[in-house]
Amino acid sequence: MISIVGLSGFWILALLTLHGADFGETKRNSLNEPDVPFPPACPTAENLAAVCLQGQGRPRYLSSFFPNSRVSHFRRRGNAINRMESWFSLCCRGQEDQNLCCTQQAWKQALSQFCTEESSTMTKAYVCCADTGEARWTCFNSELPNPNYDPTPGYTAPPVPEEAGFTFDPNDC
Repeated sequence: MISIVGLSGFWILALLTLHGADFGETKRNSLNEPDVPFPPACPTAENLAAVCLQGQGRPRYLSSFFPNSRVSHFRRRGNAINRMESWFSLCCRGQEDQNLCCTQQAWKQALSQFCTEESSTMTKAYVCCADTGEARWTCFNSELPNPNYDPTPGYTAPPVPEEAGFTFDPNDC
Protein backbone atom coordinates (compact mmCIF):
# COMPACT_ATOMS: atom_id res chain seq x y z
CA MET A 1 0.00 0.00 0.00
CA ILE A 2 1.33 3.48 -0.92
CA SER A 3 1.28 6.02 1.85
CA ILE A 4 -0.31 9.43 1.40
CA VAL A 5 2.91 11.10 2.62
CA GLY A 6 5.00 9.26 0.01
CA LEU A 7 2.58 10.13 -2.79
CA SER A 8 2.45 13.79 -1.73
CA GLY A 9 6.23 13.95 -1.68
CA PHE A 10 6.38 12.51 -5.18
CA TRP A 11 3.98 15.16 -6.56
CA ILE A 12 5.82 18.00 -4.83
CA LEU A 13 9.12 16.79 -6.32
CA ALA A 14 7.52 16.43 -9.79
CA LEU A 15 6.09 19.96 -9.68
CA LEU A 16 9.40 21.46 -8.54
CA THR A 17 11.21 19.65 -11.36
CA LEU A 18 8.77 20.94 -13.99
CA HIS A 19 8.92 24.46 -12.59
CA GLY A 20 12.71 24.58 -13.01
CA ALA A 21 12.77 22.93 -16.46
CA ASP A 22 13.88 24.82 -19.57
CA PHE A 23 11.50 24.11 -22.44
CA GLY A 24 13.45 26.10 -25.04
CA GLU A 25 11.56 29.35 -24.62
CA THR A 26 13.07 32.63 -25.74
CA LYS A 27 15.69 33.81 -23.30
CA ARG A 28 14.84 36.95 -21.41
CA ASN A 29 16.82 38.78 -18.78
CA SER A 30 15.70 39.17 -15.17
CA LEU A 31 13.48 42.12 -16.18
CA ASN A 32 11.79 39.97 -18.87
CA GLU A 33 13.11 42.20 -21.66
CA PRO A 34 13.67 40.96 -25.23
CA ASP A 35 17.21 39.90 -26.15
CA VAL A 36 18.38 42.28 -28.88
CA PRO A 37 22.21 42.22 -28.97
CA PHE A 38 23.22 45.82 -29.59
CA PRO A 39 25.19 47.67 -30.89
CA PRO A 40 26.31 45.95 -34.08
CA ALA A 41 30.01 46.09 -34.93
CA CYS A 42 31.40 48.27 -37.66
CA PRO A 43 32.32 46.17 -40.70
CA THR A 44 36.06 45.62 -41.06
CA ALA A 45 38.32 43.69 -43.43
CA GLU A 46 38.39 40.96 -40.76
CA ASN A 47 34.62 40.49 -40.44
CA LEU A 48 33.50 41.45 -43.97
CA ALA A 49 33.23 37.85 -45.21
CA ALA A 50 30.87 37.02 -42.34
CA VAL A 51 28.91 40.24 -42.89
CA CYS A 52 28.32 39.33 -46.54
CA LEU A 53 28.12 35.53 -46.48
CA GLN A 54 26.38 34.77 -43.18
CA GLY A 55 23.68 37.44 -43.06
CA GLN A 56 20.83 34.91 -43.20
CA GLY A 57 22.17 33.35 -40.00
CA ARG A 58 21.85 36.48 -37.89
CA PRO A 59 18.59 37.44 -36.15
CA ARG A 60 15.95 39.73 -37.59
CA TYR A 61 13.46 41.34 -35.29
CA LEU A 62 9.90 41.17 -36.58
CA SER A 63 7.16 43.05 -34.73
CA SER A 64 5.88 39.72 -33.35
CA PHE A 65 9.19 39.32 -31.47
CA PHE A 66 8.36 42.18 -29.11
CA PRO A 67 5.70 42.46 -26.41
CA ASN A 68 3.02 45.09 -27.06
CA SER A 69 4.24 47.59 -24.49
CA ARG A 70 7.21 48.91 -22.50
CA VAL A 71 9.93 47.90 -24.99
CA SER A 72 9.94 50.62 -27.64
CA HIS A 73 13.69 51.18 -27.18
CA PHE A 74 14.33 47.48 -27.93
CA ARG A 75 12.00 47.73 -30.94
CA ARG A 76 14.06 50.69 -32.28
CA ARG A 77 17.25 48.63 -31.82
CA GLY A 78 15.71 45.70 -33.67
CA ASN A 79 14.56 47.99 -36.48
CA ALA A 80 18.07 49.44 -36.77
CA ILE A 81 19.56 45.95 -37.06
CA ASN A 82 16.95 44.90 -39.64
CA ARG A 83 17.64 48.07 -41.66
CA MET A 84 21.40 47.58 -41.45
CA GLU A 85 21.21 43.90 -42.48
CA SER A 86 19.03 44.86 -45.47
CA TRP A 87 21.53 47.48 -46.55
CA PHE A 88 24.44 45.06 -46.02
CA SER A 89 22.82 42.68 -48.47
CA LEU A 90 22.63 45.49 -51.06
CA CYS A 91 26.31 46.28 -50.52
CA CYS A 92 27.38 42.65 -50.78
CA ARG A 93 25.66 42.28 -54.16
CA GLY A 94 27.66 45.24 -55.49
CA GLN A 95 31.22 45.55 -56.73
CA GLU A 96 33.42 43.37 -54.52
CA ASP A 97 36.17 45.98 -54.22
CA GLN A 98 33.66 48.43 -52.70
CA ASN A 99 31.89 46.05 -50.29
CA LEU A 100 33.81 47.18 -47.22
CA CYS A 101 33.28 50.89 -47.83
CA CYS A 102 29.62 50.31 -48.69
CA THR A 103 28.92 48.23 -45.57
CA GLN A 104 30.64 50.82 -43.39
CA GLN A 105 28.45 53.54 -44.88
CA ALA A 106 25.37 51.34 -44.36
CA TRP A 107 26.39 50.80 -40.71
CA LYS A 108 26.77 54.55 -40.13
CA GLN A 109 23.54 55.48 -41.94
CA ALA A 110 21.53 52.82 -40.05
CA LEU A 111 22.88 53.98 -36.69
CA SER A 112 22.38 57.65 -37.61
CA GLN A 113 18.75 56.91 -38.38
CA PHE A 114 18.51 54.97 -35.10
CA CYS A 115 19.80 58.03 -33.22
CA THR A 116 17.30 60.28 -35.02
CA GLU A 117 14.51 57.94 -33.93
CA GLU A 118 15.90 57.77 -30.38
CA SER A 119 16.01 61.55 -30.07
CA SER A 120 12.40 61.89 -31.21
CA THR A 121 11.06 60.03 -28.17
CA MET A 122 10.25 61.17 -24.66
CA THR A 123 12.73 58.67 -23.19
CA LYS A 124 16.46 58.94 -22.68
CA ALA A 125 18.32 58.23 -25.94
CA TYR A 126 20.91 55.50 -26.34
CA VAL A 127 24.19 56.73 -24.82
CA CYS A 128 26.19 56.79 -28.08
CA CYS A 129 23.60 59.02 -29.72
CA ALA A 130 24.69 61.89 -27.48
CA ASP A 131 28.10 61.89 -29.17
CA THR A 132 28.86 63.38 -32.57
CA GLY A 133 31.37 62.68 -35.32
CA GLU A 134 34.03 60.03 -34.73
CA ALA A 135 33.18 59.89 -31.02
CA ARG A 136 29.74 58.49 -31.91
CA TRP A 137 31.21 55.75 -34.12
CA THR A 138 33.86 54.87 -31.54
CA CYS A 139 31.14 54.60 -28.90
CA PHE A 140 28.95 52.37 -31.08
CA ASN A 141 31.94 50.19 -31.95
CA SER A 142 32.78 49.38 -28.31
CA GLU A 143 31.45 46.64 -26.01
CA LEU A 144 30.16 44.65 -28.97
CA PRO A 145 28.03 41.53 -28.42
CA ASN A 146 29.01 40.01 -31.82
CA PRO A 147 32.09 41.75 -33.29
CA ASN A 148 32.73 38.98 -35.84
CA TYR A 149 29.14 38.85 -37.14
CA ASP A 150 28.94 35.17 -36.27
CA PRO A 151 25.68 33.48 -37.26
CA THR A 152 23.32 32.06 -34.65
CA PRO A 153 23.55 28.24 -34.84
CA GLY A 154 20.40 26.70 -36.28
CA TYR A 155 18.83 30.07 -37.15
CA THR A 156 17.68 31.15 -40.60
CA ALA A 157 16.42 34.70 -40.94
CA PRO A 158 12.81 35.10 -42.06
CA PRO A 159 12.16 37.03 -45.25
CA VAL A 160 12.13 40.72 -44.44
CA PRO A 161 11.36 43.42 -47.04
CA GLU A 162 14.30 45.50 -48.21
CA GLU A 163 14.59 48.81 -46.40
CA ALA A 164 14.62 51.92 -48.55
CA GLY A 165 16.71 54.95 -47.76
CA PHE A 166 20.32 53.80 -48.16
CA THR A 167 22.54 55.68 -50.57
CA PHE A 168 26.07 54.42 -51.20
CA ASP A 169 28.57 57.12 -52.16
CA PRO A 170 31.63 55.53 -53.79
CA ASN A 171 33.37 58.93 -53.68
CA ASP A 172 33.29 58.76 -49.87
CA CYS A 173 35.58 55.71 -49.71
